[in-house]
Amino acid sequence: MNEFRVLKLLDRVQWIFKRLGADYAVMRRILQVKLTMDGRRTPTLFSGAQNSKLNMEGSSFKVQWLYLLLGLMLLVFVAPRDHHILMMSLLFSIVMFLITTTLISDFSTVMLDLRDKNILFSKPVDRRTLNMAKSIHILIYLLTLTLTFTGPSLLFSLFRHGPMFFFLYGAEIILMDGFILVFTALVYLLILRFFDGEKLKDIINYVQIILSVVVTVGAQLVSRLFNISELGLEFTPAWWHYLLPPVWFGAPFELLMGGTRSQSLSILAALSVVAPLVLFNAYIRLMPLFERSLQKLAEQGAAGRDSGRLPRLLSELVCRNRVEAMFFRFTWSMMKHEREFKLRVYPTVGFALIFPYIFIFNQVWSGDLAGIRGSKSFLFIYYCALLMMTAVQMVRYSASYKGAWIYRAIPLQGTAMVHRGMLKAMVMKLLLPLLALEAAVFVLLLGSWIIADMAVVVLALMLYSVICFLTFPKALPFSEKYEASQRKEFTGSAFVQLFILAGLAGVHYVFTLIPAGIYIYLVILAAANVWVWRRAFLPDPSQSGGLPTLRAGG
Repeated sequence: MNEFRVLKLLDRVQWIFKRLGADYAVMRRILQVKLTMDGRRTPTLFSGAQNSKLNMEGSSFKVQWLYLLLGLMLLVFVAPRDHHILMMSLLFSIVMFLITTTLISDFSTVMLDLRDKNILFSKPVDRRTLNMAKSIHILIYLLTLTLTFTGPSLLFSLFRHGPMFFFLYGAEIILMDGFILVFTALVYLLILRFFDGEKLKDIINYVQIILSVVVTVGAQLVSRLFNISELGLEFTPAWWHYLLPPVWFGAPFELLMGGTRSQSLSILAALSVVAPLVLFNAYIRLMPLFERSLQKLAEQGAAGRDSGRLPRLLSELVCRNRVEAMFFRFTWSMMKHEREFKLRVYPTVGFALIFPYIFIFNQVWSGDLAGIRGSKSFLFIYYCALLMMTAVQMVRYSASYKGAWIYRAIPLQGTAMVHRGMLKAMVMKLLLPLLALEAAVFVLLLGSWIIADMAVVVLALMLYSVICFLTFPKALPFSEKYEASQRKEFTGSAFVQLFILAGLAGVHYVFTLIPAGIYIYLVILAAANVWVWRRAFLPDPSQSGGLPTLRAGG
């Protein structure tokens, strides 16, 4: 079995793990097996937030070069020789955003995984050792990802600012990763403490959405900590600055490298060290409780009875025939109960909720309220379409993909009605509720004069949903396994869809410049929707004898 360098490094500090109550020899062997298995996985181009398994493809150059390229943008924050708290706070906000959003989708699958317990708990392995091995495994993953992303700026800082800045930067990266890992673990522990079974698994999905929104908003708030004036950049401390971790990790650079001395900076710098250590100590002490609570995940629990009245009523309203209505209800039910689908798609809801308002938030912060009410800022609502792009891509996959034999058991002629019922269910369950919420907020912010524009957005994104379906490779809903979800053909389709989305927003803007143009565009979109929704799902003559051959599992 491979001897990894990271294990040799851990050997030098094994006394720490022994002091924490772990059996280091057993923990080391578990880590060795996990790292070996990680190395045998097929590398993907970029796992990102949609890969719910802990992939160590970061050890592969094919993946790492992407993080290295992204890391080059951090050089602009390290280059200045002054205003360290501004630059490093912005840098850490970007890094924490990337690492946290990646970990949000990876963490629950790994840390809350019960499968290895069936094997290891039949051996002389105590629970603390296993949990410690899991935590170190994830921390290794985080450090690999973070050091790849921050590597260019870390190396550049050595030549730009000297060894002290370099070692301080490296230490803050380690503390930041530890803080992210332990904080996320404690959030899940809090949920595990009060909920169980199926309810807990659903709540985890919602927590991921909330964390996505919080991290996104936090990254925006960091840039608001500084007043820009003719004299330069000035940090003005306020009580809520102490709640923003990126500022904690930026403060030591100003204190030690910038020569600025103040009580606020000292407290913020102390938090960058104390907070991760305190949280880590709390996590170690609560580890037995975490392990006991983790057993709740094995409980099936009462998932709750779904009367199905709403999807049945909607299917009768929007579907044209019995087959289409049947697959409308099927897709609706699967989206509600397919946990892997929610794990990959629902975090996108968080981003879709917050992104349209980030640009308005910038104007509100600057005090330009009058400019907002007369602007075309409502066009940022087109960001909501990113949800449909992700959902249409992921609806083909399922953890229960072997059940796709049911498509053969049902006497169906072709897939047109299957796909139309599927897409209508996605629009009704995911897109329209999100658009209704976003439109209500925009109307409150900008006034009732944009109601017609909101109607245009609804029709445009309904049209865009069909375009997403047509540009992605076709497959029956929930018929393939998730390991196939990183296919290369999706990359080109996604770029095409982004250009089309930008084009729809641009056409909308052009029609706002024409007197009564928005109403003309509304009629055009209504007609286009009727035509496209009919033409896109015409029966395929080549499938007149039945369904195409299933590729269950991709």
